[in-house]
Amino acid sequence: MAEYAAAMEGDKTEIGKRQTLPGSIAALVASYYRSADYSGLADSTKRAVRNILERFRAEHGDKRVAHLEKRHVQKIMANKAETPDAANRLLRLMRTLMEHAIDLGWRRDDPTAGAKKLRHRTQGFTTWEEEHIDAFLAQHEAGSRAHLAFSLLLYTGQRRGDVVKMGRQHVRGDVLTILQGKTGQHVSIPLHPNLRAAVDALPRDNLTFIMSERGKPMSPEGFTNWFRKLVEAVVDDEGKRLLPDGLSPHGLRKATCRRLAEAGCSAHEIMSISGHQTLAEVTRYTVAANRLHLAERAVAAMERKETRTKTVKPA
Repeated sequence: MAEYAAAMEGDKTEIGKRQTLPGSIAALVASYYRSADYSGLADSTKRAVRNILERFRAEHGDKRVAHLEKRHVQKIMANKAETPDAANRLLRLMRTLMEHAIDLGWRRDDPTAGAKKLRHRTQGFTTWEEEHIDAFLAQHEAGSRAHLAFSLLLYTGQRRGDVVKMGRQHVRGDVLTILQGKTGQHVSIPLHPNLRAAVDALPRDNLTFIMSERGKPMSPEGFTNWFRKLVEAVVDDEGKRLLPDGLSPHGLRKATCRRLAEAGCSAHEIMSISGHQTLAEVTRYTVAANRLHLAERAVAAMERKETRTKTVKPA
């Protein structure tokens, strides 16, 4: 931006002073941005990838791609040991960059091959449980922006980037249809009565259902920041928070899948709502729900047997 400002002022002396060095990490990242692999990503994925790569380029941009070795990769990973998820995401992108470098002829091998991910057990985004949902709705009542946002997330099961784009143009009759930004998947979702009531109460002159305080559509990042404050605002009479840390918009997407599974929906039925593209992504919801139902049936069977069989205790 400084070089651009200098150019606009007519001072050309600074331009090119800090050119990207050929064969450097910075040059490789720039080349990847121009590749078909990057341009084919969804916009939300591009933003996430660019955030990671720009930090990587800021730290190592002047280094030569040809000089990168496995020990360097392992050191980079070790330096990020306190944030294993971020380190593992960076490793995946470094592998992508090295594949691009091989395609360009800058390298013959992949120095990330054999580099192991950092061990980190996580269940991902925290799933909202029913007591969490009840507490939020008790705090943010029907008619509020908070209630509307929550209803859109819970009753459509969509990602935040799709929820902030939803408007009346996506509703035909009692069905909401949207093209998912991340996957390009069309999903058609019958409107739940609670969501139908929330939508019908809205003014008809807005482009999107969710508007900022300034009356503008919200960005996914802005929506998440606002939603996090709504979660923090759920308190008891003494001002003590009732909801745990980590509850997010994406956690409500998982809650929708959980509810569908607990209602006995198959993996394919859940996929028709969530837009997941593989069975593996939704199987864990149905497996967990099936365990619950099997356990309930087992206990019920045991109770029936105890009712039929009288147990006589010894004197």
